[in-house]
Amino acid sequence: MNGNELASRISALPVESQRILDEYPALRELIEELVEIIDELRNEVKRLQDQLKLDSHNSSKPPSTDQGRATPGKKVVSLRNSTGKKPGGQEGHPGSTLQAVSSPDHIVSHEVSVCLHCGKDLSSAPVAGIEKRQVFDIPPLKLEVIEHQAEVKICPECHTLSRGGFPEGVTQAVQYSERAKSFAVYLNQYQLIPYERVTEMFEDLFGQSISQGTLLNAIETSYCNLEPTEDWIKNEILNSHTVHFDETGLYRSGKRAWLHSAPIKIGEFTYYFPHSKRGSAAMDEAGILPNYKGVAVHDHWEPYNSYEDCSHAFCNAHHLRELVRAYEQDGAWWAEEMKGLLMEIKGQVDAAKDSGKQALESGLIDSYHQRYQTILTAALKTYPSQGNIRDKPKRGKKKQPKGKNLLDRLIKYETETLRFMEDFRVPFDNNLAERDIRMVKVKQKISGCFRSEDGAKSFCRIRGFISSVKKQGGNVLEYLRKSFQPSEVGPILLAEE
Repeated sequence: MNGNELASRISALPVESQRILDEYPALRELIEELVEIIDELRNEVKRLQDQLKLDSHNSSKPPSTDQGRATPGKKVVSLRNSTGKKPGGQEGHPGSTLQAVSSPDHIVSHEVSVCLHCGKDLSSAPVAGIEKRQVFDIPPLKLEVIEHQAEVKICPECHTLSRGGFPEGVTQAVQYSERAKSFAVYLNQYQLIPYERVTEMFEDLFGQSISQGTLLNAIETSYCNLEPTEDWIKNEILNSHTVHFDETGLYRSGKRAWLHSAPIKIGEFTYYFPHSKRGSAAMDEAGILPNYKGVAVHDHWEPYNSYEDCSHAFCNAHHLRELVRAYEQDGAWWAEEMKGLLMEIKGQVDAAKDSGKQALESGLIDSYHQRYQTILTAALKTYPSQGNIRDKPKRGKKKQPKGKNLLDRLIKYETETLRFMEDFRVPFDNNLAERDIRMVKVKQKISGCFRSEDGAKSFCRIRGFISSVKKQGGNVLEYLRKSFQPSEVGPILLAEE
């Protein structure tokens, strides 16, 4: 209850009650203070109740934190529209059914020696036909040991000792090959298997354990050799039209840190950067946003907007979740209308892309902007300015409802919200970046925090390289093997394959 409402309620009291309040100002002050306390408690109860109702469908909380998703009768709301398709492979999908091969590695013949009906000997009877069944099996795994022998000769004329040369990279009396080391790095950095379990896995698969020290050395070698490739990937990202940005928390040496990601869709590259800070200091040091001139796609976190040399596009998946929360918890009718409008525009853009169009008709774009503004203008009237019942208001800016904050943002950033409608190269959401940072959370759930800053840096560089290879359909193990080749001094150019 604000000051005006309280004054109106008091003026509606009987004259005798108003006279008592006038005679005893301390009583009036006490009532006003109690009313203020009640309002604060009411707001706090609502805040806590709203917090309990937040899950993945109306906030940025991940689905893994949802409580009671399997509870009978609970409706799980999805922001995706139903396609009406049944689960499983769809019509036209190539599928991945196991297919017989024309040249099997081994053939096992099963002869017919006697007639199964009368018992007659059939060993000399001609074969009338062959039925074939193929079994795909894994051969026994073992490490192959290749011994390199370099001849040593003494010249009969000058008696000089000459030795044969070993292949490049063969520097130790006993060592693992590039392929073996790349497989160990793949298990640890991509499949997220902890160091100790990688050593156990080598023992179980090959009968030969690999020490944690050897694994750490392999990771360090790959990390150092991939530096030119990482620089090349950063340059490709800087030259792209659209880049996604996101960040997530991680722990290294028990301390809170942040991982920043910058993937792109066209060209399919991923860049990760760990830093002790979350905001502009980390983004500046990462070196992409300060030098980027294209369209930066991200959530509405304000430090992103401080970079003025690039254009910005907001993630509408975040907007949809916030709109759902505003409608379900605050009863904001405008939020439901805005959610429907955004989904309608997305449907029109998707249909236009599918039909080969490069843009929506200008008239349709104008009508969508008009409807957008109409909804928000009407919504503003539902949030009247509220007075303060105190004679001396609290210091600082008065806290607004979440729905009002969302409304103000949608009004201020109309261009950034609807940029996907104006430019088909800009996506509707920032899901690409969110998918790329998801595995960092999985990594920490499996292995805990990073033990050192160097470990976090190694993971980010190698994981970014592997992510880029996967996006472009390359063979991860083969590309990782290249990172151990001593002759590889420049970047491993993924796009040239």
